[in-house]
Amino acid sequence: MQRILSIMAVALVVMLTVVDVADARRAGGGFGSRGSRTFSTAPVTRTAPTPAAPIERTMTPRQTAPSATSPTTQNRTANRPGFFNSFGGSMLGGLLMGGLFGMLLGHGFGGGIGFLGLLLQLGLIFLVVTFAMRLLGRGQSPAYAGSSAQSSAAATAPSSFRIPRIGEGPGGLGASAAATSTTASASAVGAQTDEIGVEQGDLDRFETMLKELQAAYAAEDYAALRRLTTPEAMSYLAEELGEDATKGLKNDVREVHLVQGDVAEAWNESGTDYATVAMRYESIDVMRDRATGRIVSGDAERPTEAVELWTFARKRGGDWQVSAIQAVEA
Repeated sequence: MQRILSIMAVALVVMLTVVDVADARRAGGGFGSRGSRTFSTAPVTRTAPTPAAPIERTMTPRQTAPSATSPTTQNRTANRPGFFNSFGGSMLGGLLMGGLFGMLLGHGFGGGIGFLGLLLQLGLIFLVVTFAMRLLGRGQSPAYAGSSAQSSAAATAPSSFRIPRIGEGPGGLGASAAATSTTASASAVGAQTDEIGVEQGDLDRFETMLKELQAAYAAEDYAALRRLTTPEAMSYLAEELGEDATKGLKNDVREVHLVQGDVAEAWNESGTDYATVAMRYESIDVMRDRATGRIVSGDAERPTEAVELWTFARKRGGDWQVSAIQAVEA
């Protein structure tokens, strides 16, 4: 009974640990869809120099790799030359069969020295076969060498252009300088990361949507959230709002200010444009008690900074919508 209780206690600890890890990942991970690139890592940028958290809540099916037990893999394994498929297998089989026949005839395994002799000879055969396999394996081990061009490309982070800060868009104080800098940077990286040609108007729209989405989320404005996000992203945001309401909490976000931003990658697939943008922004972000308004967490006087990857999507001729959000470790 003591052993059974110990096993049950260990199982309970493991189960609670898994639940805690799942909750932590859900809080710090990403949600939504990036199309066919949902499960791939977006390129790092100056704004987000570290990889973003993977998207864990998504309706996009994961592409499974070919099974190791597929017919093709089985045929390759069966046809692959090896020690046990050639002389070594024949030799080992002959020795074992000879020993077994000897035992059946009453002579032991090789000379009547009994069961101890059987164990000793099996051990010797195993050592000989292992040694021969190591010798043959040294000559057949393939050498892998990476391309120097690929290594150098992987070591260099892709460049990107900067989203203008608040007030630097068209008509702002720094409009001319920002437009010149953005155009030059965009032409330098367009062939590498921007396959659709993200324009200044798109960048201004992304900055506006950052503020609009934060305001709609804080106001629990579901109509605005449906307009600004894809149905999938909206479902996750509504789920989070519902959980906060169940706990008697309300998120209060205000004074959102974009500090820095750049495009990680932009592409088109199946008639839909995608643009994944790294954004570093400041905001007053607190959690309040829904009934009393008392601050439960956060600082209502000091802004906090966050770095996130926002993926925007638009159908042909349609408006941009937020399709995915991923946290980035600062």
